[in-house]
Amino acid sequence: MILDFHNHFFPAPYLKELAKGTAKATVQTDADGRTIMSVDGDYNIIVEEHHNPAARLAALHAAGVDMQCLTMTVPGVHGEEAGVGMKLAQLVNDGFADVIAQYPQHFTALAALPLQDPQAAVVELERAVTQGKLRGGTLFTHINGKQLDDPTFWPLYAKACELDVPLFIHPIVPQQIGAMRDYRLVAVEGFLFETSIAVSRLIYGGVMAQFPQLTLILAHMGGTLPFLAERMDRGFAVYPECRQKIAEPPSLALRRMYMDTFPYSPKAIQFAIEFAGADQILMGSDYPHQIGDLPGGVQTIRDLPIGATEKQLILGDNARRVLKLP
Repeated sequence: MILDFHNHFFPAPYLKELAKGTAKATVQTDADGRTIMSVDGDYNIIVEEHHNPAARLAALHAAGVDMQCLTMTVPGVHGEEAGVGMKLAQLVNDGFADVIAQYPQHFTALAALPLQDPQAAVVELERAVTQGKLRGGTLFTHINGKQLDDPTFWPLYAKACELDVPLFIHPIVPQQIGAMRDYRLVAVEGFLFETSIAVSRLIYGGVMAQFPQLTLILAHMGGTLPFLAERMDRGFAVYPECRQKIAEPPSLALRRMYMDTFPYSPKAIQFAIEFAGADQILMGSDYPHQIGDLPGGVQTIRDLPIGATEKQLILGDNARRVLKLP
């Protein structure tokens, strides 16, 4: 099986709700007739494959991909007022469940969560997993400025452990955009730094020590963390601040996390494999975003100078195991 773990889908009912103009995230048509989803600091050009499951399935067949794990991406639902966020999360998750019911052999999904209200996020994760048959949930790298190591999120991590489901960490627009407003640097580089900081805080902040059984999957090969792991360990060795809440070098926790392969940079993927092992890497495409590439994401893994067994782990076996698919 070839399973694309990192891709994005916006169910039609969710897009219709945004088009009403009652949420902070907006959906509008530009002068060129394109549908644009916008949030301060970033945007997505919405194409048919973002919301039409039949069109998405045709793209899978064309690329030789058997299955995708659908996730919601920026803007998430956490930037809204709490009640609106819960409504939007339920629209997304029910939409995911409908797609899975239509095409159970080709799609699974991770739940959108109303993370501005952590207790509501706990409730929605359980509902989506137990009733909607979704396979876990999606986090973002900060929640309206609140960091993921904040204790208010710990009940959510406990619930994920109880349900035995993974949480996918995807970057969001940085709190301080600054010089990244130009040249689309938020998407090109800012997202990678966001993931690096968020996961570093989860490790140094003691979350992974408190929840050693928590399964985390990191977008974009963990940002820059495979390249920074030795420096993180050095910080642990020399800075008391880095040892306040943990008793082992950060790289040990990091190696227990999973990472996806997009953007498909062969040398970076090879480095991530050398750091964490092929059994911790999941193929991703970021499809159908502008930066994404479904067939390219697959071909990059096939072209790596690694063994056939390792390639199959990355192309699908690892994701199938993590998501507990039959």
